[in-house]
Amino acid sequence: MISKIVVTIAALALLSCSKEPVSGPVEKYNLEFAELANTWDEAIPLGNGLLGALIWQSGDHLRISLDRVDLWDLRPVDNLSKPEFSFEWVQKQVRNNTYGLVQELFDAPYDNMPAPSKIPGAALEFDANLLGPVKSVILDLSEAVCRVKWENGVTLETFVHASEPYGWFRFKNVPAGFSPAIIPPQYQKPFDSGEDNPVAGQDLQRLGYEQGCVTAENNRQVYRQKGWGSFEYEVSVNWDTNENTMTGIWSISSTFSGQEGQLKAEELTTQQIGKNKFDSSLSTHQAWWKNYWQRSSVSLPDSILEKQYYLEMYKFGSVARADSPPISLQAVWTADNGRLPPWKGDFHHNLNTQLSYWPAYTGNYLDLEKGFLNWMWKYKETFEEYTRTYFGTAGLNVPGVTTLTGQPMGGWIQYSFGPTVASWLAHHFYLHWIYLKDAEFLKEKAYPWLRDVAVFLDEISVKDEKGMRKLPISSSPEIFDNSRRAWFDETTNFDLALIHWTYEKAAEMARELNLNDEAQKWEQILEGWPQLAVDPGTGLMLSSTVPYEQSHRHFSHLMGFHPLGLVDFSKGAEDKEIIQNTLDNLEEVGPDFWTGYSYSWQANLYARAFEGEKAAEALRIFARCFCLKNSFHVNGDQCKAGYSKMTYRPFTLEGNFAFASAIQEMLIQSHTGVVKVFPAIPADWQDVSFSTLRSRGAFLVSASMENGQVIKIEMTSEKGGEIVLENPFGNAEFSSDKEYEKDGQFIKLNLAEGEKAVFTP
Repeated sequence: MISKIVVTIAALALLSCSKEPVSGPVEKYNLEFAELANTWDEAIPLGNGLLGALIWQSGDHLRISLDRVDLWDLRPVDNLSKPEFSFEWVQKQVRNNTYGLVQELFDAPYDNMPAPSKIPGAALEFDANLLGPVKSVILDLSEAVCRVKWENGVTLETFVHASEPYGWFRFKNVPAGFSPAIIPPQYQKPFDSGEDNPVAGQDLQRLGYEQGCVTAENNRQVYRQKGWGSFEYEVSVNWDTNENTMTGIWSISSTFSGQEGQLKAEELTTQQIGKNKFDSSLSTHQAWWKNYWQRSSVSLPDSILEKQYYLEMYKFGSVARADSPPISLQAVWTADNGRLPPWKGDFHHNLNTQLSYWPAYTGNYLDLEKGFLNWMWKYKETFEEYTRTYFGTAGLNVPGVTTLTGQPMGGWIQYSFGPTVASWLAHHFYLHWIYLKDAEFLKEKAYPWLRDVAVFLDEISVKDEKGMRKLPISSSPEIFDNSRRAWFDETTNFDLALIHWTYEKAAEMARELNLNDEAQKWEQILEGWPQLAVDPGTGLMLSSTVPYEQSHRHFSHLMGFHPLGLVDFSKGAEDKEIIQNTLDNLEEVGPDFWTGYSYSWQANLYARAFEGEKAAEALRIFARCFCLKNSFHVNGDQCKAGYSKMTYRPFTLEGNFAFASAIQEMLIQSHTGVVKVFPAIPADWQDVSFSTLRSRGAFLVSASMENGQVIKIEMTSEKGGEIVLENPFGNAEFSSDKEYEKDGQFIKLNLAEGEKAVFTP
C-alpha cells in the first residue's frame, strides 16, 4: 500500500505544542557543590581529548591537576622479545600443565614492573589561605567551564579550550601577590610503603627518573621533565595581573607534540597570553561546545538518568577527538596522588576501549569516534608485526593491552594476547561505516581491516575430530582470571561470537564492494565453525562444556547477543527464549563480583530485550552507587548496599560511556536494519523525546512522546536510501508529508540525500 497523506491542521496544532528535547544539558544538571573536593578523583573534570584538568583543594592549596594524553613511559617489556613469546609455546605449557612458566614470563612483568605506563603531568597550586572559605563550585556542562566563588568575593573561571592545546584561568578580586606555582610530580622521594600494585597504582619513584626542575621568570614558570629514553615533556604557565584580576594560561607539550610540529608549551603560552585573549578564547571554546550539544539531545522523565546521561556525554566530549589517541582507562585525567594510574592508564581492548565508544554512533558523534579508528589504522603495521611474531601467521590481530604506540604490554595473556581482539576492534570499523554509509571508508579501511582479521582467523584455526574449525586454545574475558583454567580446549562463546561476526560482516562488506568471490570465501569458511553453545535452561554458556554459574563482572559469554546481535529477538522465538533464559540466569547467579560497568552493560542487554524497567533500574544503581560525586565511575559499590562485593574505587571511564549507550538503546534501535523508536522505555515514561539520534544507514531521527503516545517522528537521510520504521503509532491513524509503504507493522520509504520525512498521528 502506497500512501501520501497531507498533515492536517489538527496534526500541526498537536505538533506545535509537543515537548521537544532540550538542546544540551539544562542548568539544573550542572555539577554544583558548596566546597571543593579534597581528593583528585572527586575533582571537577575539564578536557579536550588531548589535555585535561581537575579542580580540587589539596590541604591549604587550590589545585588544578594538569594532564596530557600522550605522556607515556614507553620502555619495552624485555620478556616480550624472548623466544618463548609465541602462541605455540604457550599452548605447550597449557597442555603440559606447566602454566606457571607462562605467568612468570608474561603476567608477572605487568604486575611487578612500573612501566610501560601512562605518567602524570603536573599541577598548578594557589594559596587557599588567601582565598578563604568557598561559597560555591559549579561545572557548567553546556559551556565546559568551571566557576568557583569564595565568600570574600574572589571568583575563578577556568576551562580547557575545546580545540586548542591550552587551558585558561581567571581570578577576580584576588589580593596582591596572589600567583600560581607549578607543582611537579615527585619522581624522587622516599619510597611509599603503601599498597603497590597495578590496581592501586605503583609509586612514581619506581620509574627511576631524575627529578625535573621548575624555572621561574617574572610571570612565567616552566617545568621540564625527562622520562624514559629520549622522551621529555614541558609544562608552562604564564599570567598577567591587572589590578585585582589575574589571568593565566597553561599548556603541556611532549616529545610527541614536537614530532607533530606543535609548539612547545613555553612558547605557546608566551605567544597566547595578552589583553583580551581570555575572552576571545572563551568565545571560541563556548562555540565548540554549543555545536557539540546541538548534535543530539534527549529528554527523560527520570531526572537521575537524564542528569547522568548529560554528565556522560559531557565527559565524552572532553576526552574524544579525531586527532587524539583513543580513550584509555582514565583518558586525560591521570591520577594525581603521587602514584601511577590504576592499571597503568593503558589501553585495554578486552572491553574498556570498546565500551567507551558505544555512545558515539547513535549519539551522532562519529567525527570524535574517528580518533579510535585513526589510531588503530596508524599502528596497523605494528599490529601485523605482532601477529607474525606471536601467532606466526599472516593477517591481523591486536594486543589486548597496549601502550600509546600499540606495543603489547602483557598481563593476563588470555586477554592481553587473545586471538579475537582485532575482531572486537573490527566492530568499530563496521559501525562507523554502517552508521555513516561512507563508501570510501568502507573500501579503504573498514573492509581491509575485517579482511585481514578474517585471514588471521583462518590461518590460526585448526580442525577438531568432527572436522569443524576451532581455536587451538580459547578464553573468555576474564573468566577464571589468569589461571590455567582460563584457557579452554573448546572455543568459547566469546571467541566464537566474534569469529562468526567477523566472517558474516566481511562477506557483507565484500558484497557491498562487488567482491563476490571474496564474499563467498568468507561464507564458506563461516560454515566450518560451530554454532554458539546454548544450555536449554540457562541460555548462552561460557563454552560448550562450561555454563555461566559464577558471578563475574565481564559478560563475555553474551557477546553474541550484545553488542554483536548474532542472537536477537528479531530472529524468532528460539532466539527470544535463549535471550530470556540467559538474562534470567544472569540475575539468578547475581552481582556479587560485578563492577560498575557490569550494570551499565546489563542495561544495554535489557534494552535489547525491550525490558525498559530493568534497564532503567540497572542504570539507577550505577549512577547512585558506582559513581563519585563528580560522576566518575569507580568500579566498586560505593553504597556498600550489596550491589557488589567489590567496594574499591579505581577510576575508569568505560562504565560511564556504556551508561550513555544504554539510554540511547532505550530510545532508539536500528541494529536489525529496522528503526524502532522508544523500544525499551519504562511504562511510566509517558513524556519522553530525543533529537537527531543516528540510525544505521545514515539517518538522523527525532521523536516525541506525550501521555504515552508518539506524536511526532522526523527522519532525515544524509546519504539517501530506504528506511524501514517499525510502526510506533499502534492502531492509530498517522500521516506523513512523504510517500511511504505500509507493510504490516513496518513503514517503508525512500528518501533522497538531505530529504526529511515527518510522521504524526
